[in-house]
Amino acid sequence: MYLKISSSSSLTLILMLAASVYGSFHVPRVASLEADSAVALADLQDRAFPNAPDGYTPKGGNCSSTRPTIRSADTLSNNETSWLEKRRNNTVAPMRELLGRLNINGFDAASYISNHANNASALPNIAIASSGGGYRACLTGGGAIQAFDSREVNATNTGHLGGLLQSATYVAGLSGGSWLVGSIFINNYTTISDLLDTNSGSVWEFGNSIFEGPATSKFQIFSSAEYFDNIYKEVGAKADAGFNTSITDYWGRALSYQLVNASDGGPAYTWSSIQLQDSFAKADSPMPIVIADARAPGELLIPSNTTIYEFNPFEFGTWDPTTYGFAPLEYIGSNFSGGVLAENEQCVRGFDNVGYVMGTSSSLFNQFLLRVNTTSIPGVAKTFVEKILGAFGQDNNDIADYTPNPFYGYHNATSNIAQSRTLTLVDGGEDLENIPLHPLIQPNRHVDVIFAIDASADTNNYWPNGTSLVATYQRSLDSGGHLANGTNFPAVPDTNTFVNLGLNTRPTFFGCNSTNTTNITPLIVYLPNAPYVYQSNVSTFQPSYNTSERNDIVLNGYNVATMGNGSIDNTWGTCVGCAILSRSLERTNTPVPDVCKQCFQHFCWDGTVNSTNVSAGYEPPYKIGPINKSDAIRVRNAFPVLTGCLAIVVALMVL
Repeated sequence: MYLKISSSSSLTLILMLAASVYGSFHVPRVASLEADSAVALADLQDRAFPNAPDGYTPKGGNCSSTRPTIRSADTLSNNETSWLEKRRNNTVAPMRELLGRLNINGFDAASYISNHANNASALPNIAIASSGGGYRACLTGGGAIQAFDSREVNATNTGHLGGLLQSATYVAGLSGGSWLVGSIFINNYTTISDLLDTNSGSVWEFGNSIFEGPATSKFQIFSSAEYFDNIYKEVGAKADAGFNTSITDYWGRALSYQLVNASDGGPAYTWSSIQLQDSFAKADSPMPIVIADARAPGELLIPSNTTIYEFNPFEFGTWDPTTYGFAPLEYIGSNFSGGVLAENEQCVRGFDNVGYVMGTSSSLFNQFLLRVNTTSIPGVAKTFVEKILGAFGQDNNDIADYTPNPFYGYHNATSNIAQSRTLTLVDGGEDLENIPLHPLIQPNRHVDVIFAIDASADTNNYWPNGTSLVATYQRSLDSGGHLANGTNFPAVPDTNTFVNLGLNTRPTFFGCNSTNTTNITPLIVYLPNAPYVYQSNVSTFQPSYNTSERNDIVLNGYNVATMGNGSIDNTWGTCVGCAILSRSLERTNTPVPDVCKQCFQHFCWDGTVNSTNVSAGYEPPYKIGPINKSDAIRVRNAFPVLTGCLAIVVALMVL
C-alpha cells in the first residue's frame, strides 16, 4: 500500500509536507551520493553480502540444475548437519578454556573436555536465546552477549564469562532480540563494542528514531525527507514487481538504517547471505536463528497454538507438526507448489532481505494498535498513529506478507495454510513465548543448556515475570502432538511465584533434576532483566535513546549476565560452568562435583510456589546501585514526542 507517484514528485511532496510542519525553509543543494555510495559499498564487501539481484526488490532468474524443493522437518537439513560437524569441533577449545577458568573446585573441567573432544555427542551443547522487547531487549541482550564474548576487553577476567559465546552452537533472537542477533551476524559476526564504538561511527545510533532517520546532512528535515523517499521507492519497486507489500516492508527498511552497517541500510543484504560469510562458513561463530508467528489475516490476537516459524541462514520453515517443513531461504520468493518448483517457474532471490526478516520477527504495529489509546503520546501524534495503524489493520496489512506461500499444497492433510497462496507472519512474541526457545528445544538439535535472556515487559513497570517460560512450558504439554513435536521443557511455576520468590530478579536454573521428567529437557539458565546498575525497564515503545542511555542499558545487561561480575554472588561463574556441564556429566556417567551440587541447591528452582497476587506497583530495588543518580532518573511510561516527521510517514503509507 503506497502512493503511485514518480520518484521526483514523491521527494517534492515530502519536502512540501515537511515545510508545512516546520514552516518555510531553504533546501540546500546536495551533490549526488552515487560516488560516495559506490565507495562505501566497496569498503563493505568484506563485512557482509549485498547479494540480492535487484536491491530490495526480489527478482526471478534461472535455477541451478538441482532445483530447490521443500523438505520435511523429520531431520536437520544436510546443510546444518554438515555445518554442525565443524561447529561442534570448533567449540572444544573455547569451552575447555572457559570451563577451566570458571574454577570448578575438585574437578578438572579442562581435562574432561579434552578427554571427550572426539565425541561430540558427549560434549555440552550450548545455546543462547535473547528475548523480545524492542530496544530494551536489543540493548539488554547486547550486554549479555558482550559478557559472553571472549573478544571483548576484560571478558575473560575473574568473574566474567567471556568464551561462552564462542562455546555456543546456536544463538536465537526474537523481536528486539532479532535486531541484536541480526545486527551481530549481518555485520560479519561483529562485537557489541564495535556496534557501540562512537570513535569509528557506531552502527547502533538510536538518538534519531525511525520516525526521523539518520542525520546525513546539515539539516535534519532534509535528511528525513531523503530517508523516507528511499524507503518509499524501495517498497514501491517491490510492489511494482508483483510482490505483496505491507507495513512490515516500511518497518524493516527503517530498522535496517539502525542495524546494518551499509549505505542506505543495505537494501540488497539477505539473511541467507550469512552462510557465505567466512566466520559462519568456517563455523567459527554460532548459528543465528530468529523466529516469527503465523497469523491468519483478520486475527488481532495470536492464539497459543499458533505455528512458529524460524529463519536460519539455510532455511525458513517450522518444526510444528501442522506444516512440518522447511524451504531453502534463498529462494522463498519462488512459486512452490506441493513442495516443488515447476519447470516453468523461475528461482526468485532477494525476498529474504535482512531488514524484512528482522522486521517480521518484530512487527509491533498491531501491538501499537492495541495499546495506542493507553499510551502517553501527544494528541496530534496519537491521531496520526491511529490513522496509520487503523488503515493498515483494516486491510490486514499490519503483518509481514510471505506471498507466494512456500508451503502451498504441502502436507495438505495437516497444514492449515496448505490451501492458501498467502502466508502471513507477525512478531514472534505475540503467543507470549517472548524468549525464542522453540527452535532450541527441538529434539534433533540436542541442546543441553540454554542461557535465556529475558527483557520482556510483563509487569506494569516493564520488568519480566516469567510469562514466556510459562507459555513455553504450557505449549510443551500438548498431549495431542499438534504443537510439541516431541519437544520437552522443564516445569516452571506461575508468574506470581516468579515475582514473589524473586526468580525474576536473579539467575535461576530450571530442569536441574532430569530424572523427574519422562524425557530429558535442556537445562534453562534464566537471566531476567533487573536493575543492577541502571533502571533499564524502558518502554518497549520508546523509539530513541541517547548514547549515554544506550550504553547504560548495555552495561546493565552485562551485569545481569555476570551478576555484577560476581560481586553479587562470587559462586556465579562456577555455577555457570556446572550448568554447562550438567547434561554432559549425566551422559558420560561422571559423578557430579560437590561444588556443582551446591550450585544446584543454590540456583535451581526447588518447586516452591507462592501464587499470591503481586502488587500493581511492582518495582525491584537496585542490585548494586545507579551508575550516576542523574542518569538513572527517568520519567516512567513516557513516549517521546513524535515530531512532524510522523506526518511524512502518513504521506507515504496512509492512502
